[in-house]
Amino acid sequence: MEKTWKPPTAGILSIVSGVFGLIGAIVIGVAGGTMAGLEGIPGISTIFAAIAIPLIILAIIAIVGGIYALKRRIWGLALAGTICSLLCVWILGIPAIIFVILGKGEFE
Repeated sequence: MEKTWKPPTAGILSIVSGVFGLIGAIVIGVAGGTMAGLEGIPGISTIFAAIAIPLIILAIIAIVGGIYALKRRIWGLALAGTICSLLCVWILGIPAIIFVILGKGEFE
């Protein structure tokens, strides 16, 4: 089968989305720690951690899935990565999912 631009494009979109998600999670975590120190609100850092930690996990899966999409390996992991990228930055995740699904035949 002829190789197209779809899986590499999906991989790049997924990786970029994952990096933005990782940066966002770090900002959320730091903001939670700062607010807990400044405001003295009990439990605020726990709330921010409850948001930041799952976002970090989703971002890492998005980045790993993006790498697999670039290499055209393990379609299921590439698809899982693009779905996680949808949860990090939806505007990049939607085309990533579409491109990975359209390029399914190119994966080993």
